[in-house]
Amino acid sequence: MCAKATMEEFEALLNESLSIDTPDEGSVVKGRVIAIEAGQAIIDVGYKMEGRVDLKEFANPGEDAKLAVGDEVEVYLDRVENARGEASISREKARREEAWDRLEKAYAAEERVEGAIFGRVKGGFTVDLGGAVAFLPGSQVDVRPVRDAGPLMGLKQPFQILKMDRRRGNIVVSRRAILEESRAEQRAEVIANLTEGQTADGVVKNITEYGAFVDLGGVDGLLHVTDMAWRRVNHPSEILSIGETVKVQVVKINKETHRISLGMKQLLADPWDTVSEKFPLGSVHAGRVTNITDYGAFVELEAGVEGLVHVSEMSWTKKNVHPGKIVSTSQEVDVMVLEIDEAKRRVSLGLKQTMRNPWEVFAETHPAGTVIEGEVKNITEFGLFVGLEGDIDGMVHLSDISWDARGEDAIQDFRKGDVVKAVVQEVDIDKERISLSIKALENEAMAEAVEGVKRGSVITVAVTAIEDGGIEVEYNGMKSFIRRSDLARDRQDQRPERFQVGDNVDVRVTNIDTKTRRLGLSIKAREIAEEKDAIEQYGSSDSGASLGDILGAALKSKN
Repeated sequence: MCAKATMEEFEALLNESLSIDTPDEGSVVKGRVIAIEAGQAIIDVGYKMEGRVDLKEFANPGEDAKLAVGDEVEVYLDRVENARGEASISREKARREEAWDRLEKAYAAEERVEGAIFGRVKGGFTVDLGGAVAFLPGSQVDVRPVRDAGPLMGLKQPFQILKMDRRRGNIVVSRRAILEESRAEQRAEVIANLTEGQTADGVVKNITEYGAFVDLGGVDGLLHVTDMAWRRVNHPSEILSIGETVKVQVVKINKETHRISLGMKQLLADPWDTVSEKFPLGSVHAGRVTNITDYGAFVELEAGVEGLVHVSEMSWTKKNVHPGKIVSTSQEVDVMVLEIDEAKRRVSLGLKQTMRNPWEVFAETHPAGTVIEGEVKNITEFGLFVGLEGDIDGMVHLSDISWDARGEDAIQDFRKGDVVKAVVQEVDIDKERISLSIKALENEAMAEAVEGVKRGSVITVAVTAIEDGGIEVEYNGMKSFIRRSDLARDRQDQRPERFQVGDNVDVRVTNIDTKTRRLGLSIKAREIAEEKDAIEQYGSSDSGASLGDILGAALKSKN
C-alpha cells in the first residue's frame, strides 16, 4: 500500500516537473548563449535542450550581430527535438512574434512605430519594424514622388501603420502620413505668425505652368503667374528659377485649408495709377504686340499696361480678316488711345487711326468729276467694283455703265482684271462708298466735242446714214439725227434721199442736251435764219425786190 502511494506521488511530481520546465512548441522561450561557432550561436533553452541559430538573425538590417557568450536571449521554439536531436529554435520568429504583439497594440492606439527601409520590391519598399516586415508603397514614401530612395535605406525613422493582418502576415505602413502630420504642425505654427500684407523672403521650390511654389520656412505658398509682375508673363520660368530667393507679399491666407497666396507685383508701383496721365485719349504711342486672338491683338504700351486693338480698329480697308494677317507677335506698332476704363483696367486702342482715312484722302485728291483708271476687282449683280488708290474700291452701278444698252447687258462686256476708266460721281466718307460712272465719260467726250458750240450756232456735219424718217449725221465723233421735217424749209425738199452718205451739210444747232448726249440739229432752221438775215441786210419784198433777188444778193456777198 505504501509502495503504491509512493509511486503515484513520484509520477505526479514528475508530471508536474515536466509541465513546468518543458516549454511548449510554438512559444517564445528564454535561453543563454553557451558558444559561438561557424557563424551560429549555440543556445541553451533549459531542460537540457540546446539549439543553433544563425548569427544574422540577431543583427539589425545593415548591421553586424552584437552577441557574446553568456548573453540571455529570447528565441522561438519550433520543435523540442529535430533530426539531429537538437531543439529547433529561431531568433527571427521570436522577434516577429514579439514585434506583432507590440505592433498590434500600436495599431490599436494609432501610435507611430519605428522601422528601417531595407529593400525594394515591386510597387514600393520593405521595412523592418523590429522583427516584423512591412510593405511601404511607393506613394507613401514622401509627400512628393521620390526618384532616389537611397538616402532613406537603413535609416531608422517613424512610420504609421495603415493596415495589418496577422493571420496573413501583412502589414502596410506609411512614411508620408508622418511627414504630412509634421508639416501640418509646422505649417500651422508658421501660418499663425503670418498676416495678410506681410512681406517675407522665400525660396522657389517648384515651378509650374500656372505659377511657382515658394518655401517660407516650413510652409509653401503659391505665387500665381498673374501675381508675379504687372506685365504679361507667359511662363513663370521667364522671371524665376528653382532655388532662387525672392521677396514676396502674403496676399491671402486660408486658415482652414492652410493655403497661402503670394504676390511679387504687389511690392511694385501699380502702373495703372498713372495710365490716364501717360496715355491721354487721342494720343499716339509705340507699343509691342504681345498676343493675337480671333477678336483682336493685345499691345503692351509699357510694362504692366496692355491695351486691346479690336479687329474692327485694325485697318480701314481689310474687313473680316484675322488679326494675325495684319500684325504679328512682338511686332512694334503705333496705336492711338481710344478709351480707358480704369475700373476694369482696360485700354481700347486703334491701329487704323494712326493712318489717314483713305476715303478722306481720295475725296481730297479726286473730287467729283475726276476721271480715274482702275482694275475691275469684282463683278456683282448690281455693278462693277473697281480698285482705286489707297487700296479701296469704287462701284459702277448698272445704271452708270452705258447710255445705249441696258445695265444687265452692258455688264456682260466686262471681266475681272479689265482696266477701265470712269468718272468720280460721289465720295461718301462716313459710309466709305465711292460712286463711279463709265457712261459719264461720254458726257466728257460730248463736252469736248461741242466746246464753243452754242444754241443757234451753225456747224458742218457729215451724213453717216439715210433713213425714211431722216438722216443720221456726225459732228466731232458725236452722232445726231435730223428728222425729215427739219431737212428743208420747203416741204418738197424734205426728202432724205436727196442726201448721200459722206455729204457735208451745214446745220443750225437748236438744242444741246447733255443728259441724252444729243445735239438738236436742223437744216430748215438754218435756212429760215439765213433768209431772215438776208432780208435784214439786203432789203425786203416790200421795197419791190423779189425774195430771189434778196437771197441772190446775200449769196453773192457770202461768196
